[in-house]
This record gives sequence, C-alpha cells and structure tokens, in this order.
Amino acid sequence: MLFNSFVFLLAFLPAALALHALVERHRPGLRLPLLVLLSFVFYGWWDVRFVPLLLGSILANWLVARAFVRAPTRWLIPGAIAANLVVLALFKYLDFIADLAGLIPGIEAPRLGWVLPLGISFFTFHHIMYLTDLRAGRAPAFGLTKYALYIAFFPQVLAGPLVRWSEIMHQFDERPYARPDAAERICRGLMLLTVGLSKKVFFGDPLAGYVNPVFQAAAAGKAVTTAEAWQATLGFTFQIYFDFSGYTDMALGIALLFGLVLPQNFDVPYRSASLRDFWRRWHMTLSRFLRDYLYIPFGGNRRGLAIQVAALFATMTLGGLWHGAGLTFVAWGALHGAGLGAGILFRRANLRMPMVLGWALTFLFVVLTWVLFRATSFEAALIVFKGLAGFGPSGTGFKWRTIAVAAAVATVGPSAWAAVHRMPPSRLIAAAFALLFVVVLLKIGDDGNYDFIYFQF
Repeated sequence: MLFNSFVFLLAFLPAALALHALVERHRPGLRLPLLVLLSFVFYGWWDVRFVPLLLGSILANWLVARAFVRAPTRWLIPGAIAANLVVLALFKYLDFIADLAGLIPGIEAPRLGWVLPLGISFFTFHHIMYLTDLRAGRAPAFGLTKYALYIAFFPQVLAGPLVRWSEIMHQFDERPYARPDAAERICRGLMLLTVGLSKKVFFGDPLAGYVNPVFQAAAAGKAVTTAEAWQATLGFTFQIYFDFSGYTDMALGIALLFGLVLPQNFDVPYRSASLRDFWRRWHMTLSRFLRDYLYIPFGGNRRGLAIQVAALFATMTLGGLWHGAGLTFVAWGALHGAGLGAGILFRRANLRMPMVLGWALTFLFVVLTWVLFRATSFEAALIVFKGLAGFGPSGTGFKWRTIAVAAAVATVGPSAWAAVHRMPPSRLIAAAFALLFVVVLLKIGDDGNYDFIYFQF
C-alpha cells in the first residue's frame, strides 16, 4: 500500500481518518488503540507474514523496559539492544556476511535469501533510541499501547523519519480535534501530502526512467557513454532527493491529519556549502541519531582531534552499512566520513573557502559518491565513473530538461515544510492545492508507480 497508490489515497486513508474522527469525538479513550490497529493493518498489507515480527519486537522490547524499571539490571538493556541488532543482522546482513566469508579461500557459505521485512531498520533504531534513553534515565516507562504506537505509527514505520520518544509521546495524550488550530493543522497536513505526492510523481518517478537503464547496463558490464553517465548520475542525485523527501513530506502531512507532529527531515540539502552542512540538512533525523547514539559514544569531540576524526569516520561507515548490505554502501559511508574528517582538519587550520566554491565542491562530492550508493557493485560503479571521466564510448543524447527543472526546484526556495507552514490561510491557495491533488491523481492513474527508494533499507 504505497502512499502514492489509489488504494491508500482513496480507500485506506479516508476510512482511517473517518474512524479516527468518530472515535476521537465519541470514545477518545479508544483513539490510541485504533491508531495501533490501523498501523498494523497498514503494515500487514505489505506482507502479513511480518506482522508477528513487528508485534513480537514491540512486546519484547516493552517487557525489557518494564523489567528494567522494576529492577535496573546493568546488562539488561545492552543485551536487549544487542538482540535487536542480531535480529536486524539476520534479516538484512546474513547474505552479505556469507558473501564476505566466500571471499576467503576454502570457505563456502550458503546464501539463505531471506526477505527483508519492510521498515525493520527504522523500527529497530526506534527501539534503540528509547532503550538507550531509558537506561540513561532520560526516558520514563510507558504503557504497551503508547509504546506500540510510537514504534508502529503507520506514516513513519516503513521509512521514517526517525522520531525520538520525547518528540511524540506527549502528543498521544492530546485531543487533536479539540485544539483551536485543528482545522489549520488538517489543511497544512493535506498541503504537505500533496507536495510530497507531487515530488514523487512529477520528479522522482520520471527521473527513474533516466537513471535505471544506465545503471542496469553498467551492472550487466556494458560500457556507458559520457552523456549517459552524467545523465544517470545527476538524475539519481535528484531522484533520491525527490523520492525520499517526497515520502517524508507525505509522512509528516498524514501524521498532521491525525493530530501528530513529526520532525522535519530535509532542509534544501543541495544548497549546502560544506559536507557538514549537507548532513545537517539531509535525512536530518538519521544524522541526529548517528550523532547522539554513535558519534558521541565513540568519543565525539571530547577526546582530542584524532579520536574525533576516527569517531566520525566509524560513525559514517556504519551509517553506510545501515543503508544497505553491500560493500558499495560501506564505501559510500566511509567516503562521507573521510570528507567530514577533512572538513574538521580544514576548519582547525583556520582556512577559509568562498561560499560558491564550497557549494560547488560539496555538490560535486555528493553527486559522485551517489554513484557508489546506486551501483550494484564496484565494477558497475567503475563503469559509470569511467563514463563520467570521458573514458566511455562516444555518444550523445543527454536528457537534460527534467534534470534541469528538478535541479532548480531542489536548490531554489524554502523546504516544503517551511513553505507550507509559512503560507497564510487563503481560499485561493486551498483551491490551487485541490487542483494540484487532482492532477497528481490523474498522473498516478496514467503512469506506473515506483516503490520508494528507502523502502529497501
């Protein structure tokens, strides 16, 4: 049940909103159980086989939290976190580990080919955030219903944003439709949903047609021309932005319709003038998680320059591995870690760089490293890099129009979150968004829909 599908937009979401409004008005005590039930229905629509996994994960971690509150045992929560990571590794990294073992002469490790449960990376990180804060004394205990909703809330269970318990738990106690700004929240939620759909339908999916054939050819070992390589690389640069930020806008908008505010996740990242600034604007909730739950525990900036650079490198390398079970993802994360470390050394040397040059170098670095993120192997990435450097076969036909428009939209103006919240109440604006929503629906009905890129992580 994709956010950009008729079954979600015209059936599940309207029915869920109607039920939620009815329960909130007449039986408010049932509001949270209803949202939990709706979340499991949404999750089970993808593959009902993994509903027990999500349910068991929630129940097990909640029982651990409850046991820790009653009798704070030193190793209880670290053991639970380790168990969460083991489950994640079994589903996501077992074949990757088998492939690595196969590189050692004399070892033949079979690939099991397990299906990756959707959202497992995201709900595992939610468990880790809560348990870590509980052990540190920063988080209280919650009832099972609230904890289940925190983990499984359907707008964000599959691909985020990563939400801290402190950002949302207190909102569960509110009466969202009794607020004086309830109507405004609903309107802005619909606007964010429409903007996110537009990003996906008008930019993300069309750009996939520019990107996929080239990377598929590279994966098959075929040489790509310079025009094809730049078309695919720039196309993916903006495809992944519109695809993922579009999903996030939809998630934030849908949550607002149910009276819940989720944190912003993108803030015009391709305007960044440094790599540090890029990671403050791209997948902001993941960057915050990596900082608070990996980088700082690794030593952060408190134990000298060498530890700081090493901690940053290790954090980003693990962040790359979290994105995908492949050495190309590890290399992508490691390069970003090295780039961030170089930025620290540059600033420590009190060097300065013109903003335009900083933006150009940052953008070029991000664009080139996206090749590793998208390519299925180092061999495929090398073929694309050769094309980018002009060592591929000659050819023409660079498809630039959609890429140029996407680049302008991605770099000029405010983020969707900021733009929607700055717009004043207006009938004209409401009519314009209603028309845009209808156009998006027609576009969805006309073309095939692609899955969201981050569903595979």
